[in-house]
This record gives sequence, C-alpha cells and structure tokens, in this order.
Amino acid sequence: MSQEALGTKIGFSKSQVAMVERGQRPPKGNFIPGADESLGARGALVAVAPKLCVNALPHWFTGFAEEESEAVARHEYENQVMPGLLQTGAYARAVLSGRYPTYDDEDVEAKVAARLARQSLLSRKRLPDISFVLETIALTRPIGGHRVRKEQLLHLLEVTQLRHVKIQLMSPERQSHPGLDGPFVLLENAERRQLAYVEGQGGSLYVTQQPDLGNLFGKYGLLRAQAYSPEESLEMIEKMAEES
Repeated sequence: MSQEALGTKIGFSKSQVAMVERGQRPPKGNFIPGADESLGARGALVAVAPKLCVNALPHWFTGFAEEESEAVARHEYENQVMPGLLQTGAYARAVLSGRYPTYDDEDVEAKVAARLARQSLLSRKRLPDISFVLETIALTRPIGGHRVRKEQLLHLLEVTQLRHVKIQLMSPERQSHPGLDGPFVLLENAERRQLAYVEGQGGSLYVTQQPDLGNLFGKYGLLRAQAYSPEESLEMIEKMAEES
C-alpha cells in the first residue's frame, strides 16, 4: 500500500506517513491502531509500538551524524547561524521554531534534544580535534532575542576553554575570502579517511572524492589563516558578551 493510500485510510497526510515510516516523527493519535488494521497486521504494529525509537534528525543528516560521532577531527565554517554543536537549548529552539514549513511543538523539542545530544562529541573520551571559523553575523544576530543571544555568547566562552576546541572569527571588514560559497563541515576518522559535508536548503551533499575533497580542506586552511586568531577571537566574544 502506498503512503498516500494508507494516509487516506487512517486520516493522515502522505508526508506524515512518510515521516513516521522514516522514524523522523512519532506516530500520534490513532495512527498505529489504524495502520495495523488497514495493513492487516493483526496486532503486530500495536505490539511493537512501545519499542519504537524515533530519530529526530532529518533523514539526509543521519549518516553524517553517525560519521561525526566517531570522528577524530572535525572542522566547520559557518556564515549565518551558530553551529549546532555550539548552540544552547534556547538558541536551538529559536532556530527550529523559525523553520518553514513550521514544526509543531513536539517536533521542535525532539529536534532540540537530538541537537544537544550531538554535543557529547565535545566531551567524548579520546577527545577529537575541533575547530570553527565563524562569520561575526552568527554571533551578532539576536536569534531568539537579546537574552538568548547573551546566554549563547556566554556558552561560547565556556566552549573556548576546552583545550581541543579552537574558535576563530572572520573579520567583517575582509573584502573577500574562499568561503563565500557557503558553510561546510570537514571530518576525519581514526583511519584518516576524510569526508566533507555541505548542507543547503533542505538537503545535503557528501564530498568524498578528489579533487573536490582536497579543495575543501585547502579552502578551510585558508579561512583559518585569514580569520582572527583564537586569542583575538576570544577577546571579541568577551566584548560582545559584556555589551549584550
């Protein structure tokens, strides 16, 4: 039975059926009993429902999250918003609440929890080498309001105290640099296999082949060289936090 046909039978849209099927959204209301009856499962779906594990991460992001959790090195350039690994719960909630199409409250909270759970990478045993190059707009834009921004800046200062994490800000006065095409993430695993991840509007791209992979690693090296040093960046973040 197609997702659309099942949705028609049990009173849910095709997209809702698809999200439940992919494990992105928990089934609500009469979804499970209705699906069980419509599919002739004879109680099997009802029986396994209590064991259901819902993955709040987008289906196109799940593979990357798995690679990320085992990485020995992770580097990111971001030009619009605070990276997920650095977000506070309130900041993440504000970002996800502004999404289109709109998430309902339950989905927002599930995705906030999933985003915060990924941050265990920052304190994982066998600490990975982590670095960020951030455009200053990611720190100055008051996402969630000024109180949320101040809390986010203070949290960022805490992260800068971690020896294995380096945060650098790109000068807003720089006329050009090689990251103008947009944000990206670079990973390296224990076998030194490299992977790049580029995310856009509603989708993503994995880069695993040369020369594109090497170009992205080279691009990130130039970005770090052109950005403020970690020490200079720390001073700037402290000043922003004091003035916010």
